[in-house]
Amino acid sequence: MQPESQSEWVVVFRSAEHSAAEESAAVQDLLGQAGIAAEVIGDDQPGVPVGSCEVRVPASDAARAEQLIASESSETDFSGDASHDLDLVTVFTSDKHTSEVEAMAVQGMLQANGIQSVLVGGVEFPSLPIEVRVPSTEREEALRLIAESEAAGPEGAEEAEESSEGL
Repeated sequence: MQPESQSEWVVVFRSAEHSAAEESAAVQDLLGQAGIAAEVIGDDQPGVPVGSCEVRVPASDAARAEQLIASESSETDFSGDASHDLDLVTVFTSDKHTSEVEAMAVQGMLQANGIQSVLVGGVEFPSLPIEVRVPSTEREEALRLIAESEAAGPEGAEEAEESSEGL
């Protein structure tokens, strides 16, 4: 039986601990021993929060994989984050010819305000929009900051830059 396409795979384990890669590999081994195809994805891949690793399995195996991980975590120190708090959500998207510059400006503004983000898309795919994504727990704050920035316009950005230069 062929595994489902990658778009039908779901996250069953995520860790942002210093040992995330080792924990994820251990989870992958556990699931492999149970006959579940599992893939470790690092933060070098789109959609994975910076500093974390994820274990993904076909959606059809997700419930069984989560049960195995839960039963094993009582015996092993899997301190991964099973919640969806780190799932990335889109807070900005653009398909204009200036989209990459706009997205980088949004990302810089968010990071200056303590919100980590990732860019999805870019010049390598010019016919596709570019997106800025943040952890779902940061969504509301990111949208608020973006709205404030858009309301202030270019004049507000210049004022902010001038006031920061005096620091």
